[in-house]
Formats: sequence, structure tokens, C-alpha cells
Amino acid sequence: MTSLSLYTKLETLPSELKEEAKNFIEKLIEKSKDRKKGSAPEEKHRERVFGALKGKIHLSEDFDAPLDAFKEYM
Repeated sequence: MTSLSLYTKLETLPSELKEEAKNFIEKLIEKSKDRKKGSAPEEKHRERVFGALKGKIHLSEDFDAPLDAFKEYM
């Protein structure tokens, strides 16, 4: 796609969408700069908290019991 065809498509957009397109292009430029530097984009990781899911996971009492579908193999 040529720059001219991109420009003509951009000109058909309403002004609020032109602003959104401009923001997207700026993000792409930053992403391109990061790749050239060899660094991956920063990912935000939440710190894991030990025991955060306590009480939220329940297993049935017969969890380890053999299944009826496999009786013929036992």
C-alpha cells in the first residue's frame, strides 16, 4: 500500500477517527523503535500473592476415585 493511498483513505475519515488513527500510528512508531533497540515492550505483571485463591477452589471427596468408564481396564 502506498503512502498516497493511505493518505486518501485517512482523508475520508471524520476528525475524531483521524485523531484515533494518529494515536495508533504513534503507538506503532514507538513499537518499531523498541524493536530496533532490541528490547521487548514492557509488560506489566502483577505480583503474585501466596494463598490468593484460598477457599475458591473445591474438589469433591471422590476426586481420586476410579471412574466407572474405565472399570473394564482395571
